[in-house]
Amino acid sequence: MLRKELAEVEGRLVRLEAAEAVFGEWAEATDGGRRSSGIVDPDPDPDPDPEPVAVTPGAAGMRLVPERVDGMGMEVLTSDYRRIMEIVADADGPVMAKDVARALGRELTPAKVEPVRGQLRKLADRGWLSRTGAGRYLPR
Repeated sequence: MLRKELAEVEGRLVRLEAAEAVFGEWAEATDGGRRSSGIVDPDPDPDPDPEPVAVTPGAAGMRLVPERVDGMGMEVLTSDYRRIMEIVADADGPVMAKDVARALGRELTPAKVEPVRGQLRKLADRGWLSRTGAGRYLPR
């Protein structure tokens, strides 16, 4: 239950960070909104074109892990999730979160293993991995 809530909070945090970046670019391009607010600028100059915003997974509400459909490759996943998928695929059998954390070079403390567990669960929930009843993960 708490892991699911943590994953949801992390997802909201990523979206908020993306929104903050977009807002910062908008504020920079419009002098904090003054140019579009009806305030007359005594020295008008043309509005600069805002720089394009790169759309990446996790930005503006995009899912970091999309629902898997037939024919979809791992290239749609971020590099972190691709690495996790490779670790699970290269394993001799079902893996636990601590096995993946170890392969990623992380400490085996709860603070380092739980985020990996959340990523594995997200991959399983969206159809990328299979989860056993014992909480181990296999490639589909």
